[in-house]
Amino acid sequence: MFYSLKGYVDVIKSDYIVLDVHDVCYQITVSHPSDYKVDELVRVFIYQVVREDEQYLVGFKSMEEKEIFMSLISVKGIGPRTAINALSQTTPNQIIDAIRNSNVVFLKKLPGIGAKAAAQIILDLKGEVSLVDSDEIGLTSQAIDAKEALKNLGFKNTQIDEAFKKININQETSQIIRDALALMG
Repeated sequence: MFYSLKGYVDVIKSDYIVLDVHDVCYQITVSHPSDYKVDELVRVFIYQVVREDEQYLVGFKSMEEKEIFMSLISVKGIGPRTAINALSQTTPNQIIDAIRNSNVVFLKKLPGIGAKAAAQIILDLKGEVSLVDSDEIGLTSQAIDAKEALKNLGFKNTQIDEAFKKININQETSQIIRDALALMG
């Protein structure tokens, strides 16, 4: 089972990227291919789909996005393709808010999700999605680690969030910390 892959983005298509990991290239279905840049070094969190007639990898820029995906596919009637297509039309925060607020109308607008599936998502996940820290949605594991380290140094969440808006948070943890410290003094 794959947990994550770290490599350079080689190809970007409308619904997938190709990641070069030490000269082995993996095609990975992602929700937002436009979030990636060719030749960018990235870590992609992976979910491997194995079915009788197909195998493919689904990738996520953050662990939180993967957790939302995993929650969605745990719902009866929601498969991996429906879940990734839903994530491609919205953000994890918006899905969490829709589930918390029982917003069937919002969920029905997502591709592949009808009224019955939307109601089932809310029924199955309403108490579960509170486990995700909405402040960390969209952050890479390196950025989350950097944020924790900066909090341990005494910086407030608001200061860290402002610094993260101004720096590249898609790099190694130590570099994120150095860049943030340079901005925050």
